[in-house]
Amino acid sequence: MTNAFYVNAKRFLVGPVVNATFRPWVKGLDNIPTEGGAILAANHMSFSDSVFIPVVVPRPVRFLAKDDYWKGQGFSGAWTRWFFGITGQIPMDRSGGQASADSLAHGEQALRNGDLLGIYPEGTRSPDGRLYRGKLGVAKLALRAQVPVIPMALIGTDKVQPIDRHIPRIRRVGLIIGEPMHFDAYYDVAEDRFAQRKVTDEIMYQIMRLSGQEYVDVYASEVKQQMAEEAKKNRK
Repeated sequence: MTNAFYVNAKRFLVGPVVNATFRPWVKGLDNIPTEGGAILAANHMSFSDSVFIPVVVPRPVRFLAKDDYWKGQGFSGAWTRWFFGITGQIPMDRSGGQASADSLAHGEQALRNGDLLGIYPEGTRSPDGRLYRGKLGVAKLALRAQVPVIPMALIGTDKVQPIDRHIPRIRRVGLIIGEPMHFDAYYDVAEDRFAQRKVTDEIMYQIMRLSGQEYVDVYASEVKQQMAEEAKKNRK
């Protein structure tokens, strides 16, 4: 993907502001391939993660972003849809079934076109700073498109903009980029769920190793649902 708006905004607006304000540090930048499709698989602790990654990574990055961002109302909703569209982001339907499959197909096509695709395998932001079980979408895309996966760890972004905080705090953040992971041995069984789970777990292990987070072998969405139900009971 080549997008003049994306490139110019990063170079002249977003990049300078983010670099001056948050002074992001990065390790392993040479692990990003200079060309060709690849998945950037990262932990997810803050809404601002999707700002820091594109600023640090030299190539344009497209994200599979939850489709709620395309459903907002009023001026804010219209502006968000415009911004996400012009920067090449891909709406991800997380309801399951055919809708989710169609979203993954768009991501697969982006990879086949040679784009970098950013994915948060946990599927949602961590509710407590721990690393949660990865969903199978990252493996499905890697195996179907036959591209490498670059594990990444965002450091400190939960302190900048935790869940429910709209205005970021000014803190320094970091990004650790691991070596590319290749899964050639699984290409012939790309649709096998056991293979997909093994690939996903290998990716999550590398993210855990890079981030130093405690790993929890349950889905973050389930933990969030339990937390919401407990909060509802406590309000009664």
